[in-house]
Amino acid sequence: MSSATFGQVKTNERVTVNKKSPVRDVIHTVLAVLILLIFLGVPFWLLIVTAGKSQAEAIQPNMSLPTHWQLLENFKTVLIDGKMIQAFFGSVIVTVPSVLLTLICGSMAAWILARRTTRPMAIVYALSISGLILPPAVVTVMMLLKIIGLSGTAPGMVGVYVGIYLSTVIFFVTGFIRTIPVSLEEAARIDGAGPVRIFFTIILPLLGPTLATATILVTLYIWNDVFYSLFILSGKMDLLPLNLYNVASAGLYLNNWHLIFAYIILMSLPLLAIFAFTQSKIISGITGGAVK
Repeated sequence: MSSATFGQVKTNERVTVNKKSPVRDVIHTVLAVLILLIFLGVPFWLLIVTAGKSQAEAIQPNMSLPTHWQLLENFKTVLIDGKMIQAFFGSVIVTVPSVLLTLICGSMAAWILARRTTRPMAIVYALSISGLILPPAVVTVMMLLKIIGLSGTAPGMVGVYVGIYLSTVIFFVTGFIRTIPVSLEEAARIDGAGPVRIFFTIILPLLGPTLATATILVTLYIWNDVFYSLFILSGKMDLLPLNLYNVASAGLYLNNWHLIFAYIILMSLPLLAIFAFTQSKIISGITGGAVK
């Protein structure tokens, strides 16, 4: 480069910046709303309008509005004839302890598996999450519960659910704990805190968004479960999905789609409340972490 050209600055070069088009954003938003309406709105609409129809109109479910809304009458019928009050308390007695024990035990196991990276612990971790793909042996579980005297009882059902869905919580939580700095735990140990105090005062509060997601999945599985409760409880305890299955198969609600759909709506209301609560926890955890 010569001295004459040294120091010259090219001013004719253009820098192109890709700007987001507002029209494109509007199109993406409209498409997302349409997809949600198709995949979520249509089933919900069919569920609500069918639950509000009479038996004659609901024989062939469709998306047309009922000539006369009798949604409250159908709710009253399923509450009384379907024995939903007893089944609701039975589902709560089984679901709440199962979810709490699964979250606590799974989180504690995930903390140990995340901090100890030896080869034997890697094998233990692989065995722990194998429940995600390996189905449990129902016959063996039933025989074991019968031997120990827990067959057909709520504690036996709780133990089965904890054993089944423990791998789900371990899988979710282990990866998140590995992102938590070890220095927090080391500082607590220097201050004299033991493992239990470290877990419940440092680790567990940081797992809020992850545990909220796991709560949604585990609660959804347990609340709607028919297969395991049908074999293990053997009709000795009323649960919401099991009660619906029994009354529908017994002919009480045969072809009464308006009552079946009304039962499903009432049965889903606690799940919607749990979903809204956990979503608020997830959002608050994300926004709180962003602010920090």
